[in-house]
This record gives sequence, C-alpha cells and structure tokens, in this order.
Amino acid sequence: MACVARSSQLRGATALNRKRIFEFAAQQKLPAIYEYDFLVRDGGLMSCEPDMTEVYDRAADLADRILKGASPANLPFEQPTRFRLVINNKTMEALGLTIPTATLMRADEVID
Repeated sequence: MACVARSSQLRGATALNRKRIFEFAAQQKLPAIYEYDFLVRDGGLMSCEPDMTEVYDRAADLADRILKGASPANLPFEQPTRFRLVINNKTMEALGLTIPTATLMRADEVID
C-alpha cells in the first residue's frame, strides 16, 4: 500500500512534521511519494514534482503578455508538461524495496 501526500498537506502539517511522517512511514513499511524534492532529501522515498523552471518560465510569459495588453480571460490555462523524479536510495533500502533499474535510470536524481 502506498501513501501519497497531497499538495495542501505538504504546505502545512506535512512539511512541518516531515521527520515524524518519515519515521511513521518507515515503521509501517509504507512507500510514500511526495510532491517536493526537498522532502526526499530530508528522508522521504521519492518525489514527482513539476519542473519549476518550466513553471516559472510559463508564468513569466503570461505576465509579459498581460503587461503588453492581453486580457487574462483570453489567455490559456496551462499545466506543467515536464516533471522531475527524485529517489532516495537510502530510504529505499531501509524500506526493503527494490525499484526497477529502468526506473532508477529514468530518475532525474538518485540521492544516496
């Protein structure tokens, strides 16, 4: 059974209590996927997050268009198209998991 942390939780209690959440997940042998890579660096198993460079580039483009006179109502709603996968190898081993080599190779970052 996997535990997926939601964005709204991460902005509040999850980010503030992340060490306790990581300990609970480890005790229960729950593989947890988080939204932000800093949670993986702090001990979480893995994260899949939007590529923030792309997000900020798109936001800057939209702001530029608005400043040049475009109506915000006429601008498209955009969602991220690129995501970063980060895996914590130490947490993976502590949970007794084996992540396929192909997945590890596709990860943007593997933390040892």
